[in-house]
Amino acid sequence: MRYADDFIITADSEETAKEIMELLRSFLEERGLELSEEKTLITHIDEGFDFLGWNFRKYNGKLLVKPSKTSIDRVTRKISDIIKKAKAWKQEDLINVLNPIITGWSNYHQSVISKAIFSKMDFLVWNMLWKWAKRRHPKKSRTWIANKYWHFRGTRRWVFSTENKQLKFFQKTRIVRHVGLTIAKNPYLDKDYFDQRRRRLNILKLADRYETTEVKRDCFGV
Repeated sequence: MRYADDFIITADSEETAKEIMELLRSFLEERGLELSEEKTLITHIDEGFDFLGWNFRKYNGKLLVKPSKTSIDRVTRKISDIIKKAKAWKQEDLINVLNPIITGWSNYHQSVISKAIFSKMDFLVWNMLWKWAKRRHPKKSRTWIANKYWHFRGTRRWVFSTENKQLKFFQKTRIVRHVGLTIAKNPYLDKDYFDQRRRRLNILKLADRYETTEVKRDCFGV
């Protein structure tokens, strides 16, 4: 038995969408379920809507999918809370906690229009870390603080790093566009097609990890 926690229904008009919603209410009621009033929304695609951490909206007739504001705010708040809590942490320990969060969030959003958002997130995190470093050394100069916590790594100058660890960048995550499904394909009948899709996506992601590894090896002279 499976339940859909979140789903989208498309319609050609607002009236049709309302009719479908009433049919859906009846369908769910017979099974002891109901729609969430808080999460159920009828809206025009030009106004857009959020779904699973993404914002879907048409701009001048073109559908664009981006990380939602809610998702951005949530990860920003999470990183901010960790940095505030890490007042007395070693720099390496802070990097170890932040890296999985940066990796997980950026990997989730790498299939949508995220490049500008990734760049913005790197800027926000840099500012948080700068304030963290200044609070630790209130009597030290800006140059001293910069030289202690930020170093050259490859072609990058301002990398929050130690000798053995460096903070990951959101914008280093490769954007791997989602390829639309062939509508006639069935996941139960066309297994080879779906296996090939998964292999292609994994190859692209693995290529990104391999390039990142090579950059790190160059940076540290291994």
